[in-house]
Amino acid sequence: MGLDQASAENLSTLLNDLADHLKVANRGLFDPEDYDLNKYSDLRFLHQIVVEKGRLSALETQAFVDELAMIRKK
Repeated sequence: MGLDQASAENLSTLLNDLADHLKVANRGLFDPEDYDLNKYSDLRFLHQIVVEKGRLSALETQAFVDELAMIRKK
Protein backbone atom coordinates (compact mmCIF):
# COMPACT_ATOMS: atom_id res chain seq x y z
CA MET A 1 0.00 0.00 0.00
CA GLY A 2 1.59 3.25 -1.09
CA LEU A 3 0.56 5.77 1.53
CA ASP A 4 3.59 8.01 1.01
CA GLN A 5 1.74 10.57 -1.15
CA ALA A 6 -0.84 12.89 0.36
CA SER A 7 -4.06 12.37 -1.58
CA ALA A 8 -7.75 12.26 -0.76
CA GLU A 9 -7.78 8.51 -1.39
CA ASN A 10 -4.79 7.87 0.88
CA LEU A 11 -6.26 10.12 3.55
CA SER A 12 -9.46 8.09 3.50
CA THR A 13 -7.48 4.84 3.66
CA LEU A 14 -5.42 6.06 6.63
CA LEU A 15 -8.48 7.21 8.54
CA ASN A 16 -10.41 3.99 7.90
CA ASP A 17 -7.43 1.93 8.98
CA LEU A 18 -7.00 4.03 12.12
CA ALA A 19 -10.68 3.59 12.97
CA ASP A 20 -10.31 -0.18 12.59
CA HIS A 21 -7.15 -0.35 14.71
CA LEU A 22 -8.52 1.93 17.42
CA LYS A 23 -11.89 0.12 17.46
CA VAL A 24 -13.73 3.40 17.95
CA ALA A 25 -17.52 3.22 18.00
CA ASN A 26 -18.01 6.81 16.78
CA ARG A 27 -16.53 6.69 13.29
CA GLY A 28 -17.66 10.27 12.69
CA LEU A 29 -14.27 11.37 13.97
CA PHE A 30 -12.73 9.63 10.94
CA ASP A 31 -14.58 11.48 8.17
CA PRO A 32 -11.96 12.47 5.57
CA GLU A 33 -13.86 15.70 4.87
CA ASP A 34 -12.91 16.88 8.37
CA TYR A 35 -9.16 16.72 7.70
CA ASP A 36 -6.87 18.93 5.67
CA LEU A 37 -4.35 17.28 3.35
CA ASN A 38 -1.76 19.68 4.78
CA LYS A 39 -1.95 17.57 7.97
CA TYR A 40 -1.45 14.30 6.09
CA SER A 41 2.06 13.74 7.47
CA ASP A 42 0.74 14.08 11.04
CA LEU A 43 -1.97 11.52 10.34
CA ARG A 44 0.48 9.18 8.67
CA PHE A 45 2.77 9.42 11.71
CA LEU A 46 -0.11 8.52 14.05
CA HIS A 47 -1.10 5.67 11.75
CA GLN A 48 2.43 4.25 11.76
CA ILE A 49 2.58 4.32 15.55
CA VAL A 50 -0.80 2.61 15.93
CA VAL A 51 0.04 -0.09 13.38
CA GLU A 52 3.48 -0.75 14.88
CA LYS A 53 2.15 -0.81 18.43
CA GLY A 54 -0.60 -3.30 17.64
CA ARG A 55 -2.83 -3.60 20.68
CA LEU A 56 -3.49 -0.39 22.58
CA SER A 57 -4.72 0.13 26.11
CA ALA A 58 -7.85 2.19 26.70
CA LEU A 59 -5.70 5.14 27.78
CA GLU A 60 -3.52 4.89 24.68
CA THR A 61 -6.59 4.70 22.46
CA GLN A 62 -8.03 7.80 24.10
CA ALA A 63 -4.72 9.62 23.64
CA PHE A 64 -4.74 8.84 19.91
CA VAL A 65 -8.37 9.95 19.60
CA ASP A 66 -7.46 13.20 21.38
CA GLU A 67 -4.58 13.74 18.93
CA LEU A 68 -6.90 13.16 15.99
CA ALA A 69 -9.33 15.69 17.41
CA MET A 70 -6.52 18.28 17.50
CA ILE A 71 -5.57 17.56 13.87
CA ARG A 72 -9.16 17.89 12.57
CA LYS A 73 -10.28 21.07 10.85
CA LYS A 74 -11.82 23.44 13.33
